[in-house]
Amino acid sequence: MKKRIPLAAASLALLLTGCGQTASPASTAETQPSASAETSAQAEETASPLTVTFLKVGKADGIVLQTANHTVIIDCGETGDGSRINALLSESGVTTIDCMILTHFDQDHIGGAPEVLENYPVQQVIAADYTESGKEYKALCKALEAQQLTMQQPTEEMTFTLDDCTFTVYPHKAEDYKNGYDNNCSLVTRLVHHDNVLLFTGDAMEERLDEIMDIGDCDLLKVPYHGRELKNMESFLDAVTPEYAVICTSKPEVEDVTVSQLESRSIATYVTGIDGNITAVSDGETITVETTKSKKS
Repeated sequence: MKKRIPLAAASLALLLTGCGQTASPASTAETQPSASAETSAQAEETASPLTVTFLKVGKADGIVLQTANHTVIIDCGETGDGSRINALLSESGVTTIDCMILTHFDQDHIGGAPEVLENYPVQQVIAADYTESGKEYKALCKALEAQQLTMQQPTEEMTFTLDDCTFTVYPHKAEDYKNGYDNNCSLVTRLVHHDNVLLFTGDAMEERLDEIMDIGDCDLLKVPYHGRELKNMESFLDAVTPEYAVICTSKPEVEDVTVSQLESRSIATYVTGIDGNITAVSDGETITVETTKSKKS
């Protein structure tokens, strides 16, 4: 079992269809070995650090992942939150974003994307396989067109490697869902960094969690759907067994029941609305978590 090094305690008990074009994962993703074989091979190498920053952007997701030489963004928060992402990229000396993953098209996940796209060249945009009609989606399409980018919208698992980090993106499986269609269309990303596994679940709700119940263990979980109560959350937590959990939400919207489910399993839990920016650093063996709150104290 890996050694935990928490630095802070848990905080609290394209317009319309024309915008994107579905791309075949085979044209953009290379075949990779299994996660277990890959982890064993990576363990023999010296790991370069992986830094993941969960930004405090209210009830929204804005996540920046930085390997030794590359940058990946998973969601961009609400309209106006792009400036927070840009500030972090500027402070880090980033000049190019290698991949932007947009889990789904709700405003609290794509709202800040146009501002990021206007300020940084992006090599690849991977997005959920459906279309929208809202103003945030239209603004996203316009920003993509300005960079002459077409969204890749995989219908099958796709894998890519940056430095010593292997990303696998899992698209939704069902053609329709009884509830929360947009949320359940969320792309799920599993990141393997040597011995550490990080899992990013967008706004997956019950039906989507059922689809990924066998995705395997992880060390750090970005809690789905802003930590809102989900009927099968406990089953999901027992299936993926994280040591750390990050909830991206505002302080007033923290769900006590979800926090209790996490803490009852001794999962070190962090909330952006309470802890501020949350930075997780993987050295390939352990994960260290630091928060804006811990820095101030």
